[in-house]
Amino acid sequence: MTVDEVRNHFIHELDEVGDLESLNNLKVKYLGKKGHITELNALIKTMPNEEKKEFGQKVNSLREEFLSLYEEKKIKFEEQILNEKLEKETIDISLPATKITVGAPNILEKLIEEVEELLISMGYDVVDGPEIEEDKYNFEMLNIPKGHPARDAQDTFYLEGEEILLRSQTSPVQVRTMLKNKGEVPIRMICPGKTYRRDDDDATHSHQFMQIEGLVVDKDISLSDLKGTIDVIVKKLFGQDVETRFRPSYYQFTEPSVEVDISCFNCKGDGCPICKHSGWITIAGAGIVHPNVLKMGGYDPKVWSGFAFGFGAERMAMLKYDINDIRVFYNTDLRESRVFDRKEAEQID
Repeated sequence: MTVDEVRNHFIHELDEVGDLESLNNLKVKYLGKKGHITELNALIKTMPNEEKKEFGQKVNSLREEFLSLYEEKKIKFEEQILNEKLEKETIDISLPATKITVGAPNILEKLIEEVEELLISMGYDVVDGPEIEEDKYNFEMLNIPKGHPARDAQDTFYLEGEEILLRSQTSPVQVRTMLKNKGEVPIRMICPGKTYRRDDDDATHSHQFMQIEGLVVDKDISLSDLKGTIDVIVKKLFGQDVETRFRPSYYQFTEPSVEVDISCFNCKGDGCPICKHSGWITIAGAGIVHPNVLKMGGYDPKVWSGFAFGFGAERMAMLKYDINDIRVFYNTDLRESRVFDRKEAEQID
């Protein structure tokens, strides 16, 4: 066919085409490998040189005209398809919306993050360590040698003989940090994490629990530094009216050692079931780092001193949110966890 014949044919066919699929087929018919316009373009190389330029211009103009008409039709069909689709998928906005369940931060993680953010603002580092630990880091370098009766209270799960175990406290992270610093620089750190002990699970005990421990090693550290730090944490978690007190105690890795009590935030010291009618609640253990622990960690106790503290995240959360069973944190009953999500939202408000 000649250029004019091809033009007349595609104008007629484009005018008659009724859908996008037919339009695409028509494009193949004229511009495909064996299409009419493609065949015209192939004739150029067979023509005399003096005719090639003029014929080539006609074929190019023909191609551009076809593509212009094709795109015009294509846009029209695509708009038609889109309008039909929108018509079929129309949403009745008067219908009630589908209820979307909104989650909430895990209570323990929320509490730990509160403590982390507070202590980071005070210059502390948050340090992590392995949950599978060696006996020497978990006990021996904390002044608890083999055979010491204090190990009974921290009986844990052993994996390989008596040397590899699940850590019973996060204190090994403190030991590793001291060794890493080689007794040369001050330390301000907290080490929150999961710990394990061979306890029978009940309302107040669990074989696994989250612990938040802190360690400061510097020069001229005293109990007043410890009390001030504990007081800041307690007021952050339980309110500015809560008071702190120390009672003498005994731990193998601190000397002197103290039990940390806070005034009951519920009864304000008058006595209630939460504080067992004493007006005070025990929340943590703490003390001045034992010279033996400093020495084994590479710090000269004649030059350096420090304090350490530790409390259970579950214990603090149970007090803060009035939870009476530690197992609530680890079961999958959403009916219980939603109750505490609401309490958290109320505190935020």
